Amino acid sequence: MTATTPATTPEPTPASSRASSPAPAGPQKRSPLKDLPADLSASAAVFLIALPLSLGIALATGAPLQAGLVAAAVGGIVAGRFGGAPLQVSGPAAGLTVVTAELIQRYGWRTTCAITVLAGVCQLGLALLRTARSALMVSPAIVHGMLAGIGVTIALAQLHIVLGGSPQSSAVANVLGLPAQLADPHPAALGVSALTLCVLLGWSRLPGRAGRALRKVPAALAAVATATAFAALAGLTLPRVDLPSWRSHALPEMPEGPVLGLIAAVLTITLVGSVESLLSSVATDKLIAAERGTDNRPPRADLDRELRGQGAANIVSGMLGGLPITGVAVRSVANVKSGAVSRKSAMFHGLWVVLAAGLLVPVLDLIPLAALAALVMAVGVQMVSITHLRTVSRHGEVLVYATTIVAVVLGGVLEGVAVGIAVAVALALRRLARTRITLTELDGVHQVCASGQLTFLAVPRLSRVLSQVPHGGHVVVELDGSFMDHAAYEALQDWQNSHLAHGGSLELTGRGGRALAGTGPGADTEADADAGRATALDADFGSDAPARTAGDPDADPGPVSGPAAGPGASPAGHGRTGSKSGTGGGHHRTDSGRGAHHCCRPWTPWQNHCDHRAAHAPADAAGPGGTVARTIPSASGAPAAETAPRRRGAGQLASGISAFQRDTAPHVRDELARLAREGQRPSQLFLTCADSRLVTSMITASGPGDLFTVRNVGNLVPLPGAEATDDSVAAAIEYAVDVLKVASITVCGHSGCGAMQALLNSHPEAPATPLTRWLRHGLPSLKRMGSRHHAWARISGRLPADAVEQLCLTNVVQQLEHLRAHESVARRLAEGTLELHGMYFHVGEAQAYLLSEGEDFFDCRVFDSVGQSV
Repeated sequence: MTATTPATTPEPTPASSRASSPAPAGPQKRSPLKDLPADLSASAAVFLIALPLSLGIALATGAPLQAGLVAAAVGGIVAGRFGGAPLQVSGPAAGLTVVTAELIQRYGWRTTCAITVLAGVCQLGLALLRTARSALMVSPAIVHGMLAGIGVTIALAQLHIVLGGSPQSSAVANVLGLPAQLADPHPAALGVSALTLCVLLGWSRLPGRAGRALRKVPAALAAVATATAFAALAGLTLPRVDLPSWRSHALPEMPEGPVLGLIAAVLTITLVGSVESLLSSVATDKLIAAERGTDNRPPRADLDRELRGQGAANIVSGMLGGLPITGVAVRSVANVKSGAVSRKSAMFHGLWVVLAAGLLVPVLDLIPLAALAALVMAVGVQMVSITHLRTVSRHGEVLVYATTIVAVVLGGVLEGVAVGIAVAVALALRRLARTRITLTELDGVHQVCASGQLTFLAVPRLSRVLSQVPHGGHVVVELDGSFMDHAAYEALQDWQNSHLAHGGSLELTGRGGRALAGTGPGADTEADADAGRATALDADFGSDAPARTAGDPDADPGPVSGPAAGPGASPAGHGRTGSKSGTGGGHHRTDSGRGAHHCCRPWTPWQNHCDHRAAHAPADAAGPGGTVARTIPSASGAPAAETAPRRRGAGQLASGISAFQRDTAPHVRDELARLAREGQRPSQLFLTCADSRLVTSMITASGPGDLFTVRNVGNLVPLPGAEATDDSVAAAIEYAVDVLKVASITVCGHSGCGAMQALLNSHPEAPATPLTRWLRHGLPSLKRMGSRHHAWARISGRLPADAVEQLCLTNVVQQLEHLRAHESVARRLAEGTLELHGMYFHVGEAQAYLLSEGEDFFDCRVFDSVGQSV
């Protein structure tokens, strides 16, 4: 049943039209004075975490300890003021520790400060080019592998200090020197480090009411304070923090060294710092969305502005002799969880660091270096996340993740990222080109199975396997893939012709034994079978296969009937046998391989919008002058060609109906009779656009009784009460949900949607027409696309091609929100008996995409492609 929904709402003025579509909920304005206590409290908590970590990271890099304090203060004040993520806290981070340590060893500290300044300039340039979101398109496996490799390198270096020694210049040297260090540990340093780690790991597990009160103190501060107090009271002789006078603080100098090396250093700081900062911004936004309601949220992160803020902070930090700066996830999480409501919290935290650097130097000088090393070592170990490992394992990218870790540890960050990218590209190419071809024999029937994409790379294996098939036998060729290039097509076609010329028989099947149209034993003649096989290859794989013309013996055989089984088939349909017909006049065979409806194959090849023929013909093709060449037997039995004019309008409709009655009705009559007796029981409500290129049964492989379909211009779901006199969409939703009891609702958009294009080009002064009045229900989608308070929508693996595609994707997400506002839908969702799904169909690619749950780590709603395995 299909409900077509016209737009017959009364004519509003443009202003009222826009007002009737509620804007996305945004944060309410709050009084700055009202926010001040919360920001001050949060800034104190972040300061207590940042102080020991900043000193520890400076120690790990080999930089002056004051450099960590300078970076923490500048990150809080400058990046906090000018950044695009209000609650993100910036400062020196573990992610840049390895890079900075290498630069200090190679160029010296003052040149490293100049490199930091240049990296900040590069970040400003990237922000001006608005490339922030593009920087996030690096594979997550590479990013997580890079951070894990940095964490391993940090942990190995700091382990030497924990044991009372000094770290070596590289991770390999640290590993090689570890046995000697373990054989001669420093008891005092080891004891202080062990105490630091015990407090750090056990602080969150303190029991009782006293434990809850103590846990308000950050674990890092408690661990360092406990270790410092123990070392002081026990009178241990240990290397301690030594903050020299600020008058002798080193400032940057003009870079000295090979130009290419300096350029690589600047790019490395820029790349790692930018990616880490942007990922931290996205993670902070996700945490805010999970922790707070819409009335208590700051604006979502503006990533380009955040990149500008990071660039400005790095310029200032480098000029003042500070470490490179990035957004720091640990401090940002603490800021959010401590109740911060504005960017003032990060700025106050920077101010507290400045005061501590000037007033608390005697206290800071008591901290043992072993305690700071243990703290940083724990941070490095935590960068190797088990959660990230599970994620990459689930997506089959363990090789990329592991290779990136090893390359970063052995070669450095920039080299490791380059190796990771190379492995990721190679893995993607391997998956694309991987094909498994096997030959088996059962009861005298040879079966050739080709799993994967058939490209020129697979032609040698395909030819070798096909050559093992004996002449004269019956062969079943199963093509379990979605793509065949020209080389593979020609190889299979040549072998087919040779096999048939030697008296053999052939059947082409798809996945699971599904016979391709016109290739089964039900074909009337050998010519029918040949034509059916050629058409089947084109219909199921036709990408690079050569086109056929009139007179070609392998020409398009015209409409062919075959089975279709949809994933949404009703339970009652399970176990029924499906019929498969050849290209002849109604011969068919029974196949119980797929429990399915008796219905026509929805992707049957058609020519010029189903230009059916009046007579039965094994093959036909378009002739010159807009006529159709039809081959019919002559009196002598030889085929003779005649031409018939194309049918348009009512004639084309009548021809299509005639073809249905002749080819399809005999196979679906029993199923339709059952549905007539039992009534419809659709599994889902399918709401999509009225665009003629969307054939719902084709793209969902569904049959009669599967889908309750609602179509309108733009696949829009008006909000309850928005329709003044037209309730057709709401009525269809209520009927499907409350009467038919569908289990799911799918909103399906598509590429090149004219409604979305019209919505983008609309302006308030446009005359009010039925179309413009209907499209006002799409204004929330337009507002959502331009809002920073809602997640983007994109296709997995790439950004939207243009604004129209972005709006098409966003519209699907927005209409799902509108569905939740309908009372019947909200009730069934609360009961857990209804699911909502988003779908996007790219017409030009013939590719369907399903909206995944939640948001990815790029902070986007992602439409994942649906392959044959789904």
